[in-house]
Amino acid sequence: MKFEQSLELLLVHAQGEIGKVIVAGAPEIPGATILEKMNHINEVDDSLRRFVTFEPRAHVAMTVNLLLPPCRPDADAAFIVLQPDRAHPMSGSNCICVVTALLESGRVQMVEPETTVRLDTAAGLIIARARCENGRCLSVSLDNVPAFAVQLAAPIATPKWGMIKADIAFGGVFYALVDVGQVGLSIGPEHARELAEAGIEIRALLKDQISVAHPEMPSLNEVAYVMFREPEADGTIRTCTTLKPGRVDRSPCGTGSSANLAVLHALGQVKVGDMRMSRSTIGGTFTAEAIGETSVGPYKAVLPRITGQAWIYGRETLRISPDDPFPQGFALSDTWGPQIGDLL
Repeated sequence: MKFEQSLELLLVHAQGEIGKVIVAGAPEIPGATILEKMNHINEVDDSLRRFVTFEPRAHVAMTVNLLLPPCRPDADAAFIVLQPDRAHPMSGSNCICVVTALLESGRVQMVEPETTVRLDTAAGLIIARARCENGRCLSVSLDNVPAFAVQLAAPIATPKWGMIKADIAFGGVFYALVDVGQVGLSIGPEHARELAEAGIEIRALLKDQISVAHPEMPSLNEVAYVMFREPEADGTIRTCTTLKPGRVDRSPCGTGSSANLAVLHALGQVKVGDMRMSRSTIGGTFTAEAIGETSVGPYKAVLPRITGQAWIYGRETLRISPDDPFPQGFALSDTWGPQIGDLL
Protein backbone atom coordinates (compact mmCIF):
# COMPACT_ATOMS: atom_id res chain seq x y z
CA MET A 1 0.00 0.00 0.00
CA LYS A 2 1.41 3.37 -1.02
CA PHE A 3 1.03 6.25 1.47
CA GLU A 4 1.77 9.45 -0.46
CA GLN A 5 1.05 11.55 2.63
CA SER A 6 0.21 10.48 6.14
CA LEU A 7 -0.15 11.50 9.77
CA GLU A 8 1.60 9.60 12.54
CA LEU A 9 -0.22 9.38 15.88
CA LEU A 10 0.47 7.85 19.27
CA LEU A 11 -2.61 6.39 20.95
CA VAL A 12 -2.81 7.53 24.56
CA HIS A 13 -5.45 7.65 27.28
CA ALA A 14 -5.57 9.35 30.68
CA GLN A 15 -7.82 7.48 33.10
CA GLY A 16 -9.85 6.19 30.14
CA GLU A 17 -10.13 9.49 28.23
CA ILE A 18 -8.49 9.05 24.83
CA GLY A 19 -6.05 11.79 23.86
CA LYS A 20 -4.25 10.80 20.67
CA VAL A 21 -1.12 12.78 19.81
CA ILE A 22 -0.16 13.75 16.25
CA VAL A 23 3.63 13.40 16.23
CA ALA A 24 4.41 13.73 12.50
CA GLY A 25 2.91 14.70 9.16
CA ALA A 26 0.78 17.68 10.16
CA PRO A 27 0.86 20.80 7.97
CA GLU A 28 2.29 24.11 9.15
CA ILE A 29 -0.26 26.20 11.03
CA PRO A 30 0.09 29.99 10.53
CA GLY A 31 0.50 32.20 13.58
CA ALA A 32 3.19 33.80 15.74
CA THR A 33 1.84 32.26 18.95
CA ILE A 34 0.02 29.05 19.82
CA LEU A 35 -3.09 31.12 20.54
CA GLU A 36 -2.91 32.59 17.03
CA LYS A 37 -2.43 29.12 15.59
CA MET A 38 -5.46 27.84 17.51
CA ASN A 39 -7.52 30.80 16.29
CA HIS A 40 -6.40 30.05 12.72
CA ILE A 41 -7.74 26.52 13.04
CA ASN A 42 -11.03 27.78 14.48
CA GLU A 43 -11.55 30.79 12.23
CA VAL A 44 -9.73 30.16 8.95
CA ASP A 45 -8.99 26.51 8.18
CA ASP A 46 -10.35 23.64 10.25
CA SER A 47 -9.65 20.90 7.69
CA LEU A 48 -7.02 19.14 9.82
CA ARG A 49 -9.26 19.19 12.89
CA ARG A 50 -12.18 17.70 10.98
CA PHE A 51 -9.98 15.10 9.30
CA VAL A 52 -8.74 13.66 12.60
CA THR A 53 -11.80 14.10 14.85
CA PHE A 54 -14.70 12.95 12.66
CA GLU A 55 -15.67 9.57 11.28
CA PRO A 56 -14.47 7.44 9.56
CA ARG A 57 -11.06 8.11 11.19
CA ALA A 58 -12.36 8.88 14.68
CA HIS A 59 -15.21 8.29 17.07
CA VAL A 60 -17.00 10.66 19.40
CA ALA A 61 -15.33 9.69 22.70
CA MET A 62 -11.81 10.91 21.95
CA THR A 63 -9.61 13.96 21.40
CA VAL A 64 -6.62 14.49 19.11
CA ASN A 65 -3.71 16.67 20.21
CA LEU A 66 -1.65 18.49 17.61
CA LEU A 67 2.00 18.49 18.70
CA LEU A 68 3.87 21.61 17.54
CA PRO A 69 7.24 23.30 18.00
CA PRO A 70 6.94 25.92 20.75
CA CYS A 71 6.55 29.60 19.88
CA ARG A 72 8.21 30.76 23.09
CA PRO A 73 11.87 30.11 23.95
CA ASP A 74 11.21 28.77 27.45
CA ALA A 75 9.10 25.79 26.30
CA ASP A 76 10.09 22.29 25.18
CA ALA A 77 7.05 21.65 22.99
CA ALA A 78 3.57 22.96 22.24
CA PHE A 79 0.17 21.44 21.58
CA ILE A 80 -3.37 22.35 20.58
CA VAL A 81 -6.41 20.33 21.67
CA LEU A 82 -8.54 19.28 18.66
CA GLN A 83 -12.10 18.23 19.40
CA PRO A 84 -15.20 17.78 17.23
CA ASP A 85 -16.61 21.24 17.98
CA ARG A 86 -13.40 23.30 17.69
CA ALA A 87 -9.78 23.62 18.79
CA HIS A 88 -9.43 24.33 22.51
CA PRO A 89 -6.58 26.03 24.39
CA MET A 90 -5.94 23.56 27.19
CA SER A 91 -7.04 20.25 28.69
CA GLY A 92 -5.57 18.58 31.75
CA SER A 93 -6.10 14.97 30.66
CA ASN A 94 -4.77 15.74 27.18
CA CYS A 95 -1.78 17.57 28.61
CA ILE A 96 -0.97 14.45 30.65
CA CYS A 97 -1.30 12.39 27.46
CA VAL A 98 1.02 14.76 25.57
CA VAL A 99 3.71 14.72 28.27
CA THR A 100 3.59 10.93 28.43
CA ALA A 101 3.87 10.70 24.64
CA LEU A 102 6.79 13.15 24.51
CA LEU A 103 8.77 11.30 27.17
CA GLU A 104 8.07 7.67 26.33
CA SER A 105 8.70 8.29 22.61
CA GLY A 106 11.99 10.06 23.32
CA ARG A 107 10.94 13.37 21.78
CA VAL A 108 11.83 14.97 25.09
CA GLN A 109 14.66 13.30 26.98
CA MET A 110 13.44 11.38 30.02
CA VAL A 111 15.37 11.91 33.24
CA GLU A 112 14.63 9.58 36.12
CA PRO A 113 13.20 9.87 38.71
CA GLU A 114 11.63 13.18 37.54
CA THR A 115 11.55 15.07 34.26
CA THR A 116 10.30 18.63 33.85
CA VAL A 117 8.51 19.42 30.58
CA ARG A 118 7.48 22.97 29.70
CA LEU A 119 4.54 23.22 27.31
CA ASP A 120 3.47 26.19 25.22
CA THR A 121 -0.34 26.27 24.98
CA ALA A 122 -2.92 28.80 23.84
CA ALA A 123 -3.84 29.28 27.51
CA GLY A 124 -0.25 29.96 28.60
CA LEU A 125 2.87 28.11 29.73
CA ILE A 126 2.23 24.77 31.46
CA ILE A 127 5.02 23.28 33.57
CA ALA A 128 4.71 19.51 33.94
CA ARG A 129 6.74 17.29 36.26
CA ALA A 130 6.70 13.63 35.34
CA ARG A 131 7.63 10.85 37.74
CA CYS A 132 9.59 8.35 35.66
CA GLU A 133 10.92 4.85 36.20
CA ASN A 134 12.36 2.23 33.81
CA GLY A 135 11.45 4.28 30.76
CA ARG A 136 7.84 4.72 31.84
CA CYS A 137 5.96 7.83 32.83
CA LEU A 138 4.25 6.85 36.10
CA SER A 139 2.48 10.14 36.81
CA VAL A 140 2.37 13.72 35.56
CA SER A 141 1.85 16.80 37.72
CA LEU A 142 0.77 19.90 35.80
CA ASP A 143 1.29 23.40 37.15
CA ASN A 144 -1.71 24.81 35.38
CA VAL A 145 -2.44 28.40 34.42
CA PRO A 146 -4.08 30.56 37.13
CA ALA A 147 -7.65 29.50 37.81
CA PHE A 148 -10.27 31.97 38.99
CA ALA A 149 -13.98 32.19 39.71
CA VAL A 150 -15.95 34.74 37.69
CA GLN A 151 -19.42 34.25 39.21
CA LEU A 152 -20.55 32.17 42.16
CA ALA A 153 -24.05 30.67 42.22
CA ALA A 154 -25.01 32.42 38.99
CA PRO A 155 -28.74 31.90 38.29
CA ILE A 156 -29.51 30.05 35.05
CA ALA A 157 -33.09 29.83 33.80
CA THR A 158 -33.90 26.45 32.24
CA PRO A 159 -37.19 25.19 30.76
CA LYS A 160 -36.64 21.67 32.13
CA TRP A 161 -35.27 22.20 35.65
CA GLY A 162 -36.44 25.70 36.47
CA MET A 163 -33.89 28.10 37.95
CA ILE A 164 -30.59 26.41 38.69
CA LYS A 165 -27.30 27.82 39.94
CA ALA A 166 -23.85 27.47 38.39
CA ASP A 167 -20.39 28.60 39.43
CA ILE A 168 -18.59 30.13 36.45
CA ALA A 169 -14.83 29.69 36.62
CA PHE A 170 -11.72 29.51 34.45
CA GLY A 171 -9.35 26.54 34.75
CA GLY A 172 -7.66 26.74 31.34
CA VAL A 173 -11.03 27.19 29.65
CA PHE A 174 -14.26 28.53 31.12
CA TYR A 175 -16.61 26.15 32.92
CA ALA A 176 -20.09 26.23 34.35
CA LEU A 177 -19.95 24.03 37.46
CA VAL A 178 -23.34 22.62 38.40
CA ASP A 179 -24.26 20.48 41.41
CA VAL A 180 -25.74 17.43 39.73
CA GLY A 181 -28.73 17.11 42.06
CA GLN A 182 -30.20 20.21 40.44
CA VAL A 183 -30.96 18.19 37.32
CA GLY A 184 -32.28 15.20 39.26
CA LEU A 185 -29.36 12.89 38.52
CA SER A 186 -26.30 11.37 40.14
CA ILE A 187 -22.92 10.81 38.51
CA GLY A 188 -22.40 7.24 37.33
CA PRO A 189 -22.00 5.23 34.11
CA GLU A 190 -25.72 4.45 34.03
CA HIS A 191 -26.57 8.17 33.76
CA ALA A 192 -23.90 9.15 31.22
CA ARG A 193 -26.33 9.69 28.34
CA GLU A 194 -28.71 11.80 30.44
CA LEU A 195 -25.84 13.81 31.90
CA ALA A 196 -24.40 14.48 28.44
CA GLU A 197 -27.72 15.72 27.11
CA ALA A 198 -28.36 17.85 30.22
CA GLY A 199 -24.91 19.43 30.03
CA ILE A 200 -25.22 20.26 26.34
CA GLU A 201 -28.68 21.76 26.93
CA ILE A 202 -27.43 23.93 29.80
CA ARG A 203 -24.42 25.09 27.79
CA ALA A 204 -26.70 26.22 24.97
CA LEU A 205 -28.76 28.23 27.47
CA LEU A 206 -25.66 29.92 28.88
CA LYS A 207 -24.99 31.78 25.64
CA ASP A 208 -27.85 34.19 26.29
CA GLN A 209 -27.41 34.39 30.06
CA ILE A 210 -23.69 34.41 30.91
CA SER A 211 -20.89 36.50 29.39
CA VAL A 212 -17.23 35.71 30.00
CA ALA A 213 -13.89 36.94 28.70
CA HIS A 214 -10.41 36.26 29.99
CA PRO A 215 -8.91 39.60 31.11
CA GLU A 216 -5.58 38.87 29.44
CA MET A 217 -6.76 36.77 26.48
CA PRO A 218 -10.07 38.27 25.34
CA SER A 219 -10.49 35.74 22.52
CA LEU A 220 -11.16 33.15 25.26
CA ASN A 221 -14.73 34.34 25.63
CA GLU A 222 -17.10 31.43 25.94
CA VAL A 223 -18.10 28.80 28.47
CA ALA A 224 -16.57 25.72 26.86
CA TYR A 225 -18.02 23.02 29.11
CA VAL A 226 -20.60 22.26 31.76
CA MET A 227 -19.17 20.12 34.54
CA PHE A 228 -21.51 18.38 36.95
CA ARG A 229 -20.14 17.70 40.41
CA GLU A 230 -21.19 15.63 43.38
CA PRO A 231 -19.42 15.55 46.78
CA GLU A 232 -18.58 12.18 48.29
CA ALA A 233 -18.38 11.30 51.95
CA ASP A 234 -14.55 11.24 52.02
CA GLY A 235 -14.26 14.74 50.56
CA THR A 236 -13.64 13.53 47.02
CA ILE A 237 -15.50 15.43 44.32
CA ARG A 238 -17.23 13.26 41.72
CA THR A 239 -17.05 15.03 38.37
CA CYS A 240 -18.71 14.71 34.99
CA THR A 241 -17.64 17.14 32.30
CA THR A 242 -19.96 17.24 29.28
CA LEU A 243 -18.62 17.91 25.81
CA LYS A 244 -20.07 18.59 22.40
CA PRO A 245 -21.64 16.99 20.50
CA GLY A 246 -23.07 15.13 23.48
CA ARG A 247 -20.77 12.94 25.56
CA VAL A 248 -19.07 12.88 28.94
CA ASP A 249 -15.38 13.09 29.77
CA ARG A 250 -14.07 9.69 30.79
CA SER A 251 -11.37 11.30 32.95
CA PRO A 252 -11.81 13.40 36.12
CA CYS A 253 -11.00 16.46 33.93
CA GLY A 254 -7.92 18.50 34.80
CA THR A 255 -9.08 21.95 33.71
CA GLY A 256 -12.49 21.33 35.28
CA SER A 257 -10.84 20.24 38.52
CA SER A 258 -8.76 23.44 38.36
CA ALA A 259 -11.90 25.52 37.86
CA ASN A 260 -13.58 23.79 40.79
CA LEU A 261 -10.49 24.40 42.94
CA ALA A 262 -10.81 28.10 42.06
CA VAL A 263 -14.43 28.07 43.23
CA LEU A 264 -13.49 26.42 46.53
CA HIS A 265 -10.69 28.97 46.93
CA ALA A 266 -13.09 31.86 46.28
CA LEU A 267 -15.47 30.42 48.89
CA GLY A 268 -12.66 30.19 51.45
CA GLN A 269 -12.86 26.39 51.53
CA VAL A 270 -9.37 25.83 50.08
CA LYS A 271 -6.10 27.52 51.02
CA VAL A 272 -2.57 27.16 49.67
CA GLY A 273 -1.30 23.65 50.36
CA ASP A 274 -4.74 22.05 50.35
CA MET A 275 -5.49 19.16 48.02
CA ARG A 276 -8.74 17.79 46.65
CA MET A 277 -9.32 14.55 44.76
CA SER A 278 -11.56 14.41 41.70
CA ARG A 279 -13.16 11.09 40.72
CA SER A 280 -14.57 10.54 37.23
CA THR A 281 -17.80 8.93 36.10
CA ILE A 282 -15.94 5.61 35.71
CA GLY A 283 -13.87 5.92 38.89
CA GLY A 284 -10.53 7.32 37.70
CA THR A 285 -8.85 9.94 39.87
CA PHE A 286 -6.83 13.15 39.58
CA THR A 287 -5.61 15.25 42.47
CA ALA A 288 -5.88 19.04 42.46
CA GLU A 289 -3.58 20.98 44.78
CA ALA A 290 -3.51 24.72 45.48
CA ILE A 291 0.18 25.62 45.23
CA GLY A 292 -0.13 29.42 45.27
CA GLU A 293 -2.25 32.50 44.83
CA THR A 294 -2.16 35.32 42.31
CA SER A 295 -4.55 37.61 40.47
CA VAL A 296 -5.79 37.76 36.89
CA GLY A 297 -7.18 41.17 36.05
CA PRO A 298 -9.79 41.91 38.73
CA TYR A 299 -10.03 38.28 39.87
CA LYS A 300 -8.28 36.57 42.75
CA ALA A 301 -6.81 33.35 41.39
CA VAL A 302 -5.35 30.09 42.63
CA LEU A 303 -2.42 28.24 41.10
CA PRO A 304 -3.53 24.62 40.58
CA ARG A 305 -1.37 21.53 40.32
CA ILE A 306 -3.15 18.58 38.69
CA THR A 307 -1.69 15.09 39.00
CA GLY A 308 -2.73 12.00 37.02
CA GLN A 309 -1.44 9.21 34.82
CA ALA A 310 -1.70 8.31 31.13
CA TRP A 311 -0.92 5.17 29.14
CA ILE A 312 0.30 4.79 25.56
CA TYR A 313 -1.61 1.84 24.14
CA GLY A 314 -0.57 1.91 20.50
CA ARG A 315 0.21 3.92 17.40
CA GLU A 316 -1.52 4.54 14.09
CA THR A 317 -0.86 5.98 10.65
CA LEU A 318 -3.63 7.91 8.92
CA ARG A 319 -3.38 7.98 5.17
CA ILE A 320 -4.15 11.30 3.49
CA SER A 321 -5.47 10.40 0.07
CA PRO A 322 -6.63 12.91 -2.58
CA ASP A 323 -9.51 10.64 -3.63
CA ASP A 324 -10.83 9.96 -0.12
CA PRO A 325 -14.59 10.67 -0.36
CA PHE A 326 -14.72 12.02 3.23
CA PRO A 327 -11.77 14.41 3.71
CA GLN A 328 -13.92 16.54 6.03
CA GLY A 329 -15.29 13.53 7.86
CA PHE A 330 -18.89 12.98 8.87
CA ALA A 331 -21.01 12.47 11.99
CA LEU A 332 -24.22 10.53 12.57
CA SER A 333 -26.57 11.03 15.48
CA ASP A 334 -26.73 7.30 16.26
CA THR A 335 -23.35 7.61 17.97
CA TRP A 336 -22.60 11.34 18.04
CA GLY A 337 -25.87 12.32 19.70
CA PRO A 338 -28.59 14.83 18.86
CA GLN A 339 -26.31 17.88 18.76
CA ILE A 340 -24.45 17.04 15.56
CA GLY A 341 -26.25 19.83 13.68
CA ASP A 342 -24.06 22.34 15.51
CA LEU A 343 -20.92 20.70 14.14
CA LEU A 344 -21.77 20.30 10.47
